Amino acid sequence: MCKAILMLHNFLPDCQSEVLKKLIFLIFMLCVLNACDTPSNQLEQILERGELRVVSRYGLTSYYNNGGELAGFEFELAQGFADYLGVDLKVTVPDNLSKTLNMIDNGQADIAAAGLTITRSRQNRLRFGPIYHEVTQQLIYRHGSTPPRDITEINSGQLEIVANSSHAEQLAILQQEIPLLSWTENTSIDTSGLLELVQLELIDYTIVDSNEMAASHSLYPELRVAFDISDPQPLAWGMRRSDDMSLQLAVNAFFEDIENSGYLDQLIEKYFGHIRRFDYVDSRAIHRRIQTHLPKYESTLKAAALAYDYDWRLLAAIAYQESHWNPEAVSSTGVRGLMMLTQATADEMGVIDREDPEQSIFAGTAYLTIMKNRLPERITEPDRTWLALAAYNIGLGHLEDARVLTEKNGGNPDRWADVRENLPLLAKKQWFSQTRYGYARGGEPVRYVGNIRRYYDIMLHHDEINRESTTPPPSQVNETLPAAL
Repeated sequence: MCKAILMLHNFLPDCQSEVLKKLIFLIFMLCVLNACDTPSNQLEQILERGELRVVSRYGLTSYYNNGGELAGFEFELAQGFADYLGVDLKVTVPDNLSKTLNMIDNGQADIAAAGLTITRSRQNRLRFGPIYHEVTQQLIYRHGSTPPRDITEINSGQLEIVANSSHAEQLAILQQEIPLLSWTENTSIDTSGLLELVQLELIDYTIVDSNEMAASHSLYPELRVAFDISDPQPLAWGMRRSDDMSLQLAVNAFFEDIENSGYLDQLIEKYFGHIRRFDYVDSRAIHRRIQTHLPKYESTLKAAALAYDYDWRLLAAIAYQESHWNPEAVSSTGVRGLMMLTQATADEMGVIDREDPEQSIFAGTAYLTIMKNRLPERITEPDRTWLALAAYNIGLGHLEDARVLTEKNGGNPDRWADVRENLPLLAKKQWFSQTRYGYARGGEPVRYVGNIRRYYDIMLHHDEINRESTTPPPSQVNETLPAAL
């Protein structure tokens, strides 16, 4: 009966009230607690212990520490599911992928939220939830070396991959047609570590999923994609394979809810929306300037961040986008300094010398705060920051025009992903003629915010490497987070 109730929840038409759907799910929970189905099934055990146990892995696409706060696409999905069940979330990061799968097999963890590819062999071992993304497997090499034209040309070099990964399964399939194909499986480091080895020329090749490469490309500017070695493959959460369907039915219901509500799209935008065409020269330049220029301004950036409640690395990313950390920078329109202030903005903020780094940083941060504070209170983070940055670049009036157009075109004026699509319309007469403030180069703030988000990722990655070099991380991390009230 409990399964039938949850299946009814899953297949309710979109027009049904969310309150009704939650009520049906609550009835299902009560049914489970009263053991109307199999005694002590997996979902009931989670509810009784008050804790969802999730295994994940470190990385921009999964789980990482963002300035002291836990973040990551998989992490936020898992936290959302724990909140949905009304339990705490416990995240564990095993030493390697083999241990991750073993923890699911032996019941030490409930869900593997680790960007797992659905493969034939894994389907014999795990039960998978709904598909939420697709990736291809890509062969990676270092710029400067001769790129292989196809998989038959890599035997002269060293190919190293994560042990027990879907990449190993794919290579085994290819080996049936190419018997001489060989590779090494590394049990001690993850995908990010292997990318670092290729960057340092310690190995010749590795294989990475396309979403991870897109997220990591600017962090490893010397790396290149040679070609795909697989067709598109689906990603999903993995659970223990058994006759007990209780947890999978709850996961299915959760994913349907977040798809219908738009939350899944918001998460995809948050973590992947800023990834654009790779700029090799620009990415090399910021890595170099982090060493040569940033230290001069780091203490001032941290002071401004503390004064106005920002992550100092975000302010550093803004300053890099504005001036490449050159306090004497001047544009053709007359803006100047680290934060490229106009004369009008400098006068408004009480700046005497726009080329003084401290005055520029504090004034730019204060002005960004003014932009944030003038946005409607209902706009939440991170959209609030991205919209404020767009206003910093193009002006609040033009941003408001774009938000009006967004609403007219059926989008959400409070979501950066929707406003971003409508900003370029400000350069087209048929659209800007309908606005209050008229023509604007609306494509510029789109590129501006995208660049800052990319530089911010690089800053976070660089800071993480510095911390690891001074304090080696433990092999396993457990975080228990309270359920949302």
